[in-house]
Amino acid sequence: MSSSPQSNQDAQKYKEKCNQILGISPHIRYAGLMNKFGRTMAGGLRKGVVPLLSPEEARNEYFIEASRSRMRKSFENSIGKTEYTYTENEKVKILTVPAGDDFYYITMDKDTPASEVTRIIEAARKI
Repeated sequence: MSSSPQSNQDAQKYKEKCNQILGISPHIRYAGLMNKFGRTMAGGLRKGVVPLLSPEEARNEYFIEASRSRMRKSFENSIGKTEYTYTENEKVKILTVPAGDDFYYITMDKDTPASEVTRIIEAARKI
């Protein structure tokens, strides 16, 4: 089954945006664009980075984030649209940034300074 030229163009556009996000900071480990169901539309790791999640764990994580994103949308009339979400774990920092019905899923090194996280958020929201 072959992809349409439009879907190939979209895939290339999504990949370029993920590469732009990776270029924001050397602290970014991974940047991916996920659809509203958590399916990866494009993504990539910074060169030399070893993933912390197995492929199955990553799929589950993206699905959970997509579900959280959809649930948050039900509160937008009351609290406004989500600008980003930020989660800090023992080994990594995770940022999600809405992009229409989709969202960027960005991971950062644990030692990323707060000022750099803020800069990454601001830059990613403009892409």
